[in-house]
Amino acid sequence: MSDANSSRSRKPMAVASDAVTEWAFAFGWNVVRRLPSRAAYATFDRAADVIWRKRGPGVIQFERNQARIHPSASAADLRELSRLGMRSYLRYWCDAFRLPTWSHEHILERQDLEDKYLMDEAVAAGKGAIMVVTHGGNWDHAGAWGCLRYGGLTTVVERLKPEGLYRRFLAYRESLGMEIIPTGEPDIIRTLARRLQEGRLVPLMGDRDIGRNGVAVDLFGEPASLPAGPAVLALLTGAPLLPVSLWYDGVMSTGRVHPRVAIPTGGTRDEQIHAITQDVARAFEEGIRDHSADWHMMQPVWIADLDPARRRSE
Repeated sequence: MSDANSSRSRKPMAVASDAVTEWAFAFGWNVVRRLPSRAAYATFDRAADVIWRKRGPGVIQFERNQARIHPSASAADLRELSRLGMRSYLRYWCDAFRLPTWSHEHILERQDLEDKYLMDEAVAAGKGAIMVVTHGGNWDHAGAWGCLRYGGLTTVVERLKPEGLYRRFLAYRESLGMEIIPTGEPDIIRTLARRLQEGRLVPLMGDRDIGRNGVAVDLFGEPASLPAGPAVLALLTGAPLLPVSLWYDGVMSTGRVHPRVAIPTGGTRDEQIHAITQDVARAFEEGIRDHSADWHMMQPVWIADLDPARRRSE
């Protein structure tokens, strides 16, 4: 089959796949939220165990990541961590489907952060704050809690495919009080800088280099690539930069606000960005090490796991 014919044949298949994906998520939002709580979470636990037993690429990568965090762990230990990790990740999705039905009281009662006074102080000072967050626990619940506690927030999200699914996520997060800026939009940094000047919180996911132009830092003793955006924004605005680690603790969605990252005054701009991002990585190590099963990272983070072309560019 020619390349042109192959391309034409794949396009309808891709469209069909997108439609199925969108339907599955619509089903989740419309059905899971109506199930009794115990039945819903038990169903997602069973689904997590099925995914874990199939040992697909995401589970394998999760175990590779865990091996960096726990270098002395046995193969059996890593398998157990991945089982717990899949249950934690599916719990996030069950939460996400049910969160729009939760009352404000429920959102506030089931979410808390250690050392949140650091956020309180930044908001009270009128400077806003850059929150650099891990993909841990339930970041959507934390965002909803932040909206209720601080009167809204502004963040950047990856533009998902299919478009219909992305729009569902957009409407869902906006319904929680979040201002969403999709990746790829022009002048993102300038928009975020204005929001910080207005005293808003700007949480940014900081543990995955989606744009593939990140900073190489040491993470658990090995080079990893983390996004540069939070450091660039901190240098531009002078706003406090606070790393945040998230995890589950029983029925609670919780985590910790780490101390403010110092902004270097010397060195080149690139050296300053590297120093800030390295400090963020150190804070993430503290938060992830004791709660690694709740770190929902099933993609490559360490440079050794990235594709060869990208490793050469690093």
